[in-house]
Amino acid sequence: MNQGNRIAELREQRSWTQQELAHSIGISRAALSHYEKSRRKPDFEILNMLADMFNVSIDYLVGRTRQPNVMMDPKVEVFLDQLELSDKDLLKNFNLTIDGNTLTDEEAKRFIAFMRIERGLKS
Repeated sequence: MNQGNRIAELREQRSWTQQELAHSIGISRAALSHYEKSRRKPDFEILNMLADMFNVSIDYLVGRTRQPNVMMDPKVEVFLDQLELSDKDLLKNFNLTIDGNTLTDEEAKRFIAFMRIERGLKS
């Protein structure tokens, strides 16, 4: 089942019209129709809103799992929230890769610096 079918199925299970769902997440009915017919893919923000509306994971919406309510263990969620990529021991333990190639320490530092700059621009 593709992403569009999942969105349509979840909406229909709740007996919502396209207009009702679209209005509740702040998009047009036409945009929702395009998502449901797989003519367009929703961006991450819309996927988040849909997952919240349907009380399912984004992984379920995009077809990565067949289980709609796979939720992260609260202890793992706390750990991930506190995770600091600049910790050298962490970098050694997790072997960060891009396109299958392991990042060097210098590349990891530049990546972290880039993300900090990007976040600063969004603030």
